[in-house]
Amino acid sequence: MNIAILPGDGIGPEIMAEAVRVLEVLDIPYESETALVGGAAYAAHGHPLPEATLKLAQRADAVLFGAVGDWKYDTLERSLRPEQAILGLRRSLQLFANFRPAICHPQLTHASSLKPELVAGLDILIVRELTGDIYFGQPRGRRVSPDGAFAGQPEAFDTMRYSRPEIERIAHVAFQAARKRSKRVTSVDKANVLETFQFWRDVVTEVHAEYPDVALDHLYVDNAAMQLVKAPKAFDVIVTGNMFGDILSDEAAMLTGSIGMLPSASLNAENRGLYEPSHGSAPDIAGKNIANPLATILSLAMMLRFSLNQPEAALRIEAAVTQVLESGLRTADIWSEGTQRVGTREMGSAVVAAVKAA
Repeated sequence: MNIAILPGDGIGPEIMAEAVRVLEVLDIPYESETALVGGAAYAAHGHPLPEATLKLAQRADAVLFGAVGDWKYDTLERSLRPEQAILGLRRSLQLFANFRPAICHPQLTHASSLKPELVAGLDILIVRELTGDIYFGQPRGRRVSPDGAFAGQPEAFDTMRYSRPEIERIAHVAFQAARKRSKRVTSVDKANVLETFQFWRDVVTEVHAEYPDVALDHLYVDNAAMQLVKAPKAFDVIVTGNMFGDILSDEAAMLTGSIGMLPSASLNAENRGLYEPSHGSAPDIAGKNIANPLATILSLAMMLRFSLNQPEAALRIEAAVTQVLESGLRTADIWSEGTQRVGTREMGSAVVAAVKAA
């Protein structure tokens, strides 16, 4: 098992260090190599995704990714910004299916912004298409002045597009995932306004004919956003496009108490994937030992399950996280009265200890 480790920027190196410590105590055979990505790579090599980092990721069986981004790079040309690294990796590795589970652990129901009765037992899987939509459509408009402004240009726009094969393959992934859960899929679109998403709705409906045992309903994205707050447990599997999935998965994250708890997996057709926490690089708290490493640790568990065929090791990690939460340890983002606040390193140490004891 060959793992590429890409810590990135901000809190990325801190949370990655804790995930690597957990990996090291699992007693499974693997090889790993670490490389720069994002702003750290730009500072060292002049590009957020250097050729050496890209080749490392292409050789690996799986990529464990931290986070990228820093405000000091906001004035760079868009193609050189740290965030372009993750887009480049998704494109190069053909990572078209993003799995973002939103699970509210019983110990964290009071950390949610919603009433406990609305989130207790919450278990949603958001399946986000990753390689199409407006993020990969052809842009128009370029920053041309030294300060990064558009320098008097009259307009800027990005094109939204999807092809039939792109929609078909993500729909198959969603329906197959639903078969292993509660057999319900909600497809989220904006078909009442956008031709692209009327096409999406039509193609998803066609694919659904191959899965008569799975229920399908459709929601416009604005209604879906409202329903996630009103009745989140009504959802099982949500399948949607790149931009809507980006937004809705962050909304769903807050239902669980903190985005610091949510892992994600981005897979290609061969189940090779990139695994990362759903949160960002949070440069404002970098180096302060307060970031929550659990999303990254749980992303490691997803990596072991989906790409490295180590389901027992994945279960050990997930059980260890549950045990640590049950013990009352909390980082600042999930802390509440009556629990013990700990730092990034201390939370990682607790998970390591629980894995070793299992």
